Amino acid sequence: MILLWGLPGDTPIAEVHAALKHLGQPVVFFDQRDLPDAAVRLHVGDRIAGTLQLGSRSLDLAAIRAVYMRLHGLDQLPGLRDLPNDSPALAHAHAVIDALTTWTEIAPILVVNRNSAMASNGSKPYQARLIRAHGFAVPETIVTTDAAAVRRFQDRHGSIIYKSISGVRSIVARLTSAHDERLSRLRWCPTQFQQYIPGDDYRVHVVGDDIFACRITSAADDYRYARYVGATTEIAPHQLPPEIAARCRAAAFALGLEVSGLDLRQHPDGTWYCFEINPSPAFTYFQDATGQPIDMAIAQLLASGRSRARM
Repeated sequence: MILLWGLPGDTPIAEVHAALKHLGQPVVFFDQRDLPDAAVRLHVGDRIAGTLQLGSRSLDLAAIRAVYMRLHGLDQLPGLRDLPNDSPALAHAHAVIDALTTWTEIAPILVVNRNSAMASNGSKPYQARLIRAHGFAVPETIVTTDAAAVRRFQDRHGSIIYKSISGVRSIVARLTSAHDERLSRLRWCPTQFQQYIPGDDYRVHVVGDDIFACRITSAADDYRYARYVGATTEIAPHQLPPEIAARCRAAAFALGLEVSGLDLRQHPDGTWYCFEINPSPAFTYFQDATGQPIDMAIAQLLASGRSRARM
């Protein structure tokens, strides 16, 4: 049995669900909106045992051999987002999440991906240190609340970008004179600044042992939001040099990630930079552009029940 946990309207999990059905795999979908009607009973001793109650259905956790989860914040869920913080229903939802994610951490099964493996993305400067250890270059970076430090950093590098420190998605943009007045606000919000690296972007999805790479060409600083600045984005499948593909796989596995999305850029001098390793990639954006069967690769990985990252 394969457990999917998330929202059915979330495109990546919906595509994997469809691929698993195509493979004829037995699947249970735990819709996050059903948290108020769910319950988890977990026993940890000589063996790990328990049940997941979904409405009137009781599922033996021992019957589950693989999990794919893409969880959303409770503030995004109808029926829960408007509840007061002291609501019993909200407390129950948190208790179910805590119990089931605890099980995913300790159960000897394939999980895409464990919270512990995804944790490094909560601090991009910390993750950059892990990325560097696997042979990729990373841009010189400062995290500061000091506008004067930013100006000195900009003087040293000429062109710099800024983005969020956390794992929350933010728009990457270059710092220009238009930001002069806003720099004074840094005192309230530590921000990450990096030297600008020229070159084309590459998104590399690592799924088990499989590599799906694409080359992205765009004049925008952040190709994901190119249309907002009147730019275009072209995405095409790409064959990475074998040593770079191996480096991507090794970095993802070292972080304990069964599925990941690496954001790379190749400098004109040939140096490969890695900006981030996304532990829960919305791969369908790239799949739709390239035709790469990432959803089927994830489904086949789940069906195999074999962990590559923890071998």
